[in-house]
Amino acid sequence: MVDALVVGTHPDDIEIGFGGSVARLVDLGYDVAMLDLTNGEPTPFGDPATRAKEAGTAADILKVKTRITLDLENRKLMDTVEARRKVAEIYRRLQPKMVFIQGEQDSHPDHIEGSRIAWKARFDAKLTKTDMAHAPWYPKKIFFYHSSHLRQIVNPAFIMDITKTFDRKVEALCAYKSQFYATGREDEIIEKLNARAAYFGDLIGVKRGEPVMTKSPLGLSDLRDIVL
Repeated sequence: MVDALVVGTHPDDIEIGFGGSVARLVDLGYDVAMLDLTNGEPTPFGDPATRAKEAGTAADILKVKTRITLDLENRKLMDTVEARRKVAEIYRRLQPKMVFIQGEQDSHPDHIEGSRIAWKARFDAKLTKTDMAHAPWYPKKIFFYHSSHLRQIVNPAFIMDITKTFDRKVEALCAYKSQFYATGREDEIIEKLNARAAYFGDLIGVKRGEPVMTKSPLGLSDLRDIVL
């Protein structure tokens, strides 16, 4: 059983949209796992072995012990029963209390399909009388993080303070040398991440933040949980 499972379509999607929060949750003592739906390849300067090594390095930087990559096909990802069942089996195996998935609004077809697969798999994971492995499981909460190709400002349900872990987020993303350094885009990406984190951090009065969305209300047992 893990406290939180973070799902991304490609290796580096989680780092871009939620890397600071992953590092922050781990530092706070949460058991966090990462799930990539595809290996992210082919790309112009990458290959499966290189991308897998980079993903492993990134997970180590974020101090995540469990990172799983499914065999769903990059560039051809589709929301099918078979795809949902593969994700549902991971939910059943890891039994996460919370699941964080990519936001639904995107221009990347894989991201759109990946979000739908991860969302619908939550329902499939609780099914009985099925040939899926492991016992039924239903994550209590499912959230969306922002890792989109669209240039948009989202309306978050809450914002994670990643002031202390932003540098680790950037370090983890920079592990993907085949995706950023090889293309000469590392400075551009870091600048955008910094601007976005500063914007959302400013909304809650801290230096850096990451937005999180949800479809259902959140409950507080203590007002001291709010960043004032």
